[in-house]
Amino acid sequence: MSSLTDISSSTVLFVLFSVFCCLSVHLEAQLQVGFYSQTCPSAEQIVREEVVKGFMNNQGIAPGLVRMHFHDCFIHGCDGSVLIDSTSTNTAEKDSPINNPSLRGFEIIDNAKTRLEAQCSGIVSCADILAFAARDSIAITRGPFYNVPAGRRDGRVSLATDVKSNIPAPNFNLNQLTQNFGNKGLTQDEMVTLSGAHTIGRSHCSILTNVDNRLYNFNGTNGPDPTLDSKYVAQLQQQCPNGSNDTNSAVPMDPASPSVTDSDYYCNLLANRGLFTSDQSLLTDSTTANAVNQNSRNQFLWFLKFKAAIVKMGQIGVNTGTDGEIRTNCRVIN
Repeated sequence: MSSLTDISSSTVLFVLFSVFCCLSVHLEAQLQVGFYSQTCPSAEQIVREEVVKGFMNNQGIAPGLVRMHFHDCFIHGCDGSVLIDSTSTNTAEKDSPINNPSLRGFEIIDNAKTRLEAQCSGIVSCADILAFAARDSIAITRGPFYNVPAGRRDGRVSLATDVKSNIPAPNFNLNQLTQNFGNKGLTQDEMVTLSGAHTIGRSHCSILTNVDNRLYNFNGTNGPDPTLDSKYVAQLQQQCPNGSNDTNSAVPMDPASPSVTDSDYYCNLLANRGLFTSDQSLLTDSTTANAVNQNSRNQFLWFLKFKAAIVKMGQIGVNTGTDGEIRTNCRVIN
């Protein structure tokens, strides 16, 4: 990781300006840091405690919660709709093939909500609990801590049919990724920045051998993606046999440090070891490739940008004021 002296003054000023602008958005969205300081002062502490307990039992909880926050915000905005259970008359977001079984950590949100309802009933939204939990998951994996503007209210709609058209696929190219994030009000650079969250977590082999087949039949070539590092291909093929549908079989997104939020993700891309096509596509354009290079060289700078980008993402399409509701049970609409 480069020292602070490697960052130009203009770059620092740009990043700090971006952070300021991002944090200022909460005035429009009616979200604010410390939203529960008077109505439920221990809200964030309780969520943090549940995340820590979950992480101690299973380190996969942290990337699961970060991913869940992302999937929540990209469908109907950050309204906790991803937490709602399916019913006999509706298949909810969490049961879309894209989300099930890849999302995890629902029990952490449940545990936090149960404690919060006992202490301050009807005050803390499920959407805010999820946003806090994602922040704490980044911090517990040695990533940057950031303040979360809160005041979200919970949505009342959760449809599995809305997932595919909103969540970027692992085989997306750069144009598709840029458009997908742009549709949510996020810039291309913020897309590159948020993609760094792939530094933690894992992917099921079924995605690598069926959805994004870079290992055996890339673009119908009956062979692996030629841009993928050959040693990495051999390693992945050993871990994920051709046609594998075993939902228990998975590989880490970042083999070197799968439970640490760091800039290794970008180093992997430069070594042609991006796990998904969508990851490696960040090098197919000079602008995004320059951002990848910059992030790989300077973790401090990436941390600054990541904090601003994820706070901005957490304000997509939020319900505030009297919109939505405060769910008593995060799995069920009131």
